[in-house]
Amino acid sequence: MSDWFTSLTNITPKRLAVKLNSKGEQHVVKGHPWVFSNSIVKINEDSETGDLAIIFSKNKNKVIGLGLYDAKSPIRIKMIYSAETKAIVNTEFFHNKILKAFDKRSRLLKTNTNSYRLLFGENDGFPSFIADVYNKVLVVKLYSEIWLPYLPTIISSLRDISHCETVVMRLSRSLEQSASHPFHDGQVIFGSLEHEVVKFIEHGVHFSANVIHGHKTGYFLDHRENRRQVGLLSKDKTVLDVFSYAGGFSVHALSNGAKEVTSLDISRQALEIAKENALLNNFSGQHHTLVGDAFEEMNTLIHNGKTYDIVVIDPPSFAKQQTEVSLAKKKYAQLALLGAQLTNKKGLLVLASCSSRVSARAFYDVCEQSLKMSGRPYDIEQKTQHDVDHPISFTEGAYLKCGYYRFQS
Repeated sequence: MSDWFTSLTNITPKRLAVKLNSKGEQHVVKGHPWVFSNSIVKINEDSETGDLAIIFSKNKNKVIGLGLYDAKSPIRIKMIYSAETKAIVNTEFFHNKILKAFDKRSRLLKTNTNSYRLLFGENDGFPSFIADVYNKVLVVKLYSEIWLPYLPTIISSLRDISHCETVVMRLSRSLEQSASHPFHDGQVIFGSLEHEVVKFIEHGVHFSANVIHGHKTGYFLDHRENRRQVGLLSKDKTVLDVFSYAGGFSVHALSNGAKEVTSLDISRQALEIAKENALLNNFSGQHHTLVGDAFEEMNTLIHNGKTYDIVVIDPPSFAKQQTEVSLAKKKYAQLALLGAQLTNKKGLLVLASCSSRVSARAFYDVCEQSLKMSGRPYDIEQKTQHDVDHPISFTEGAYLKCGYYRFQS
């Protein structure tokens, strides 16, 4: 740890005095974590990424918030504290924020689960910063250089609070291409790692994550509660898991007594991981894998007359930009119709979206319009969001939507 620790300890961030226009100031007072460049009316000319931005009100000249300056982002200041009371940004400041985040996960950690998101970016007051725990391995993913001056103290607190023995650094694409820091993606910055694939437990079900080369931090933790619920509903059932990736829903279903599970994904490599995850557990049902485009393969299954007691459709984000929202809605509509045709009488269709640009209301409206078009009466059993380790503190932080639709016949 010493080389990167020493190089970052030598960085001394400046304190910036900032004033915003009325709209920007209102957002800060309301606790929104983003200050865009066009909201700034006064700031130091020598501002650099990582500097501490102290935001003053226009009229009373009181401190209304603290943020970190990001010269490379249109979100020029990323808020870490919003209040009219003073705060000193030091080791204790960050340690207390991490303790507060850890406390929010206490209910989850009382279950047979040793994998969780400890820091969920802006929602925990750490914008552009993710920290996930897999057993005794902490995986940090950085999306901005704003955190470089503060990493030594933050990593120390994360280790202390999580009791992790190993820390892995993952970087966003833009940080991978930057020469302004001492890291490379997948670097073990504390402790040791015998194997890049780490085994962990989720409500008693065994999984693995590739913390060095896996997508994001190695696994998707946000759907944990939905996976648990689908698992509990799967005993003696047939299940189709569409966009299965590493088999999260599939493995929970198998572990809870499903008699047949089919994992469908376009990635053969992901399906190999799904099979390996399944084999970490005891199950008696059959596990099939199906490689191919989800839309094409679902149409083929329909053509072949195949149906299932439970169908889960959890696609990747269809709208990474605002211009893609309209197309995303069309895809969600298609998937709902396909899912309805693949679900047995009185079966359960689970539809999910992780597209933050598609609101929950818009997603559910699209799904329910499609289900009505299918001509099959249904009941809405529940609608869910992220699990408890993904708290939501602002509107844009709520990206995950999941609806459970039970057909009446």
